[in-house]
Amino acid sequence: MKWYFMPLLVLSLWAPGGMAQEVGLAGLLGSKALLTIDGGEPQAVRVGEVVDGIKLLAIQDGQVVVEIGGRKRSLRVGQQGVSNVSGDGPGRVILKADNVGHFYTTGTINGVSVRFLVDTGATLISLGASDAKRIGLDFNTGAKALSNTANGQTVVSKVQLDSIRIGNITLKNIDAVIHQTDMPMALLGMSFLNRMEMLRDGDTMTLTKRF
Repeated sequence: MKWYFMPLLVLSLWAPGGMAQEVGLAGLLGSKALLTIDGGEPQAVRVGEVVDGIKLLAIQDGQVVVEIGGRKRSLRVGQQGVSNVSGDGPGRVILKADNVGHFYTTGTINGVSVRFLVDTGATLISLGASDAKRIGLDFNTGAKALSNTANGQTVVSKVQLDSIRIGNITLKNIDAVIHQTDMPMALLGMSFLNRMEMLRDGDTMTLTKRF
């Protein structure tokens, strides 16, 4: 089994009007491709597998073919391509589901990049401790409340975000909560989604800003 690696070279392929999530080919490992998402650690992905809404279609001749936002892209080792978020006019973004039906996206809070899971069961945008620290939000300054989680009740701190941007949608002064512990990723809850028209069609979700 042969390994092929080379340093990643940035190739800017931003979707029009969208907030791009970077996906790169870090190497090849037999029948798997080592994909990086948003600069994270390489993940070994098989042909046909979907990771964070990005599907690996083929490995051939030292390159891969991936499906990103409904479009096919060929990547050689070291190249990067666009994300699963695409713009569709002012105030609208289109998300692609992963292989179990979850919708992920990358956006910004107060100008800082954040990875989100779309969660209609979350009343507010929810941030883990490390994400909050990166953004510059202080758990101790917000109003405290109890939140029910899968692990029981926990104390959270309610804050207001100056801005949150997903693709070409930007909202100002949005309520959120900070957890005392880390979370796998932030939850894009109803304090954001209530201001969207949400249309799901198969593995595609379209968010359109209402106000």
